[in-house]
Amino acid sequence: MTYDEFVDLVTRLWDEIPEEFKRELQGVHVLPQAKHDPSGLPGVVRLGEYTDPGPPSVFAGHVHLGRHIALYYGSFAEIARGDPGFDWEAETWETLLHELRHHVESLAWRDDLIQEDVRQLEALKRRRG
Repeated sequence: MTYDEFVDLVTRLWDEIPEEFKRELQGVHVLPQAKHDPSGLPGVVRLGEYTDPGPPSVFAGHVHLGRHIALYYGSFAEIARGDPGFDWEAETWETLLHELRHHVESLAWRDDLIQEDVRQLEALKRRRG
């Protein structure tokens, strides 16, 4: 799948999500690069990422940062190269919904999915030794 085809796929899937789940979300960005996980584990990439301004700071800099979802085309492409049965649409949908869940939880001041992501990464580290 080309980058442009991926952007079209993300756009189509995004349009299927009800507006109430997108409240206060400034954007969904499809970036061409791969994003390697900062854990340093070889071969671990991030397909997507949610960013939010976090709690208010003393300097009020958070006000203008906004809430965003980023999907990394290069990460999807990297995984697809090693998996002939890679299902672009299913993986994109799953990633988009995962990041959207981070957004909805952030609005509710919850971090359940963050904690789940941390546990999964720790389990992967243990399995790899």
